[in-house]
Amino acid sequence: MTLILALDFGGTKLAAATVHAGSKQWLGYERRLSPANANADTDLEIMRSVINSLLKGAKPEAIGVSFGGPVDATTGKVRLSHHVLGWENVPLRDLLEEEFGVPAYVDNDANVAALGEYRFGAGQGYDSLFYMTVSTGVGGGWILNGKPWRGAEGMAGEIGHMVVDPAGSVCLCGKRGCVERLASGPYIAQDVREVLRNEPPRRKERQGRRGEVLRGLVGDNLELITGQIVSEAAIAGDNLAQEILYRASWALGVGIGNVANLINPQLFVLGGGVMKAGEDFWQVLRRVARETALPEVNFEIVSAALGDDAPLWGAVALAEDILG
Repeated sequence: MTLILALDFGGTKLAAATVHAGSKQWLGYERRLSPANANADTDLEIMRSVINSLLKGAKPEAIGVSFGGPVDATTGKVRLSHHVLGWENVPLRDLLEEEFGVPAYVDNDANVAALGEYRFGAGQGYDSLFYMTVSTGVGGGWILNGKPWRGAEGMAGEIGHMVVDPAGSVCLCGKRGCVERLASGPYIAQDVREVLRNEPPRRKERQGRRGEVLRGLVGDNLELITGQIVSEAAIAGDNLAQEILYRASWALGVGIGNVANLINPQLFVLGGGVMKAGEDFWQVLRRVARETALPEVNFEIVSAALGDDAPLWGAVALAEDILG
């Protein structure tokens, strides 16, 4: 049977899996965290170790790769990673083809996840969808008329850097008030930390709900706050966490409504860690998207069916397409 190797280089996680072409069951699967001080070399070394552990000497027929950053899909060259140093102009496809002696295809993680959801997940039965991943960053990928649409130079779908609040804080891209600046996990955590540093803990007899649950969850060590902690605090009733998450869901809703007006896809599929923030988050996002879009523009917004594995399943689809 035809063996496929699927790889996912994320901003904070690395994952790999093996599967037989045409199957929907992993043969092997492994996920590891990328170290905080990682660079391209350390990530490649970790991924090599994971691949060797999965293949156990077997040889795949093709390799599909999802990468968390801009990629030139025609050459398989990584342009850069916004979250891990040293990935500038790395010819990842060539490296893999040389090392394993089989064809490989490399694309941006949002494009790949869109393909995964279309082929194996929530997008089955639709011919146009926009996939969004909301986690370490915010990215998007298109399926139009049943095919991936990458734009003129592979940069289509960068909804994370759509400006929704021109007076907002500066994003890593240099612009103010991008969707990613307001809605990605690290920025959500950063903004909560900043507020808490400027608001010292209240005396017990005067304690309110704003920030109290957050401080309790991390034992007052603000460096431990993550996007997931903020979500937990919001569900537990922390007003500060709820405010920051409301702003994040509002930003996503504005972005989605504008995209709906512009391209008119049937479906928006949303995945990534931030989308686990609870039902209130989804309600605000859906309401704001509906209010932002024209009344005549119809669309659905659903949760990714494949969860964190959407990029890996998309990588399987890339490899299957190579094999024809």
